[in-house]
Amino acid sequence: MPILDRSRIRPDVLKLMDELLKEQTNGVLEFLKAKENQGVNFPALWQKLMEGNERFFRREGTIEDLYNWLTKDEMLFLTRLFRYSFNYAADMDQKRHPIPKEVKIEKVDADGVPAEWQTVPDAKKDRVLLYFHGGGMVLGSPNTHRILTVTLGQLTKMRVLSVDYRLAPEHPHPAQLEDCTKAYKWLLSKGIKPKNIVIAGDSAGGNLTLTTLLKLRDEGIPLPAGAVCLSPATDWTGSDESFFENAKTDPVLADVGLFWWIPAFLGGADPSDPLISPIYGNLKGLPPLLIQASTSEMLFGGCKRLVEKAKKAGVNATLQTWNDMPHVFQSFGLYDLPEAKEAIAKIGEFIQKLF
Repeated sequence: MPILDRSRIRPDVLKLMDELLKEQTNGVLEFLKAKENQGVNFPALWQKLMEGNERFFRREGTIEDLYNWLTKDEMLFLTRLFRYSFNYAADMDQKRHPIPKEVKIEKVDADGVPAEWQTVPDAKKDRVLLYFHGGGMVLGSPNTHRILTVTLGQLTKMRVLSVDYRLAPEHPHPAQLEDCTKAYKWLLSKGIKPKNIVIAGDSAGGNLTLTTLLKLRDEGIPLPAGAVCLSPATDWTGSDESFFENAKTDPVLADVGLFWWIPAFLGGADPSDPLISPIYGNLKGLPPLLIQASTSEMLFGGCKRLVEKAKKAGVNATLQTWNDMPHVFQSFGLYDLPEAKEAIAKIGEFIQKLF
C-alpha cells in the first residue's frame, strides 16, 4: 500500500510528479531489457521493497532490522536500477530543455574527485558555485542535476563545479564527505579565494553542504562566502516525528523505499555524529546560510530545527518555505511551478548579497 495520500497533493504538482514517474518507469523498463538484468524477478523484488517501506513508516523494527530486509545483491540491483532510471529521466529532460550550446561542460579531476565544470557565458572566472547533488547518498550525478545547476550558473554568473562524489552502498560514510571537502580544497589550490566560493546542494547534497562546512571549520580551513541548501537532510537518526507525519504529502520520498538507504550510507557509523547529522553539531562560526524547503515534505522539520539552532549560535541563517511543494521543487518544477521560479530567484538574491 502506498504511503503517499494523492488526495492531499495539489493537482498541478501531482500531474508533474506523475509525468516524472512515467519517465523514470520508462528508464526502469529499458534497464530490465538488458540481458544482465533479466535474472531477477523484478515484480517480486519491488513488492518486497514496498513491504519494507510500509514497515519503516509503521515503525516496525529498527533501521538495522529493515536494512537486512533486502540482501546485498538485491540492494546493488536496486541501486543500479534507480541510478539508470534517474539518469534516463534526466536525459529526457535535457532533450526537452537542451543545455544552451554556449554553456561549456567540461569533466575535471578535482584532486582525485570526478567533477564537472559548467561555465555559462560571461561567468566570472574567479567566482565558483560548488554544487553537491542530491539522491539520498545512493543516487544522483552532475548529469541528473545539470539543468538546475546550469540555471544557477546563469542566474549568478558564476562558474559551477558540480561534484560527482562517491555513493553508497559501495562507498558508505565518510566517502561522500571526504570527496566534497577535497573538492573545496582543490578549488583553493587553484587560486580561488574562499570569499568567492558559495557551496550549495539539495537533499543529501544539502546535508553534505552543511557537514562540509563543519569539517572545514574544524580543520581551520577558511570558509566560503555562504551556503545554499535546498531541502537538506539534517538528521539521520529517525527521531524527527514530522519526518514520518509528512510522508503522506511527500510525493518524492514517501514511496521510493528509502528505508535501506540510511544504513547503507551510515555503514555502521553513529547517525548522531554531527558530520552525518549536522543538527547535532556546534554551528558556531558558519557563514551565512539560506535554506529552502516545503512545509509538506518529510525533511521540513529538520530544516526548521537546523535554522533555529544556527541562529542561536549566531549564524546569519534564513529559512524560506513554500506550501504544497514537492521535495526539491526548485529542480522538479523548474519549468512548471511558479514557486520554483520564485525560489530560484531568491537564491540569486541571496548570493548577490554575499558579494
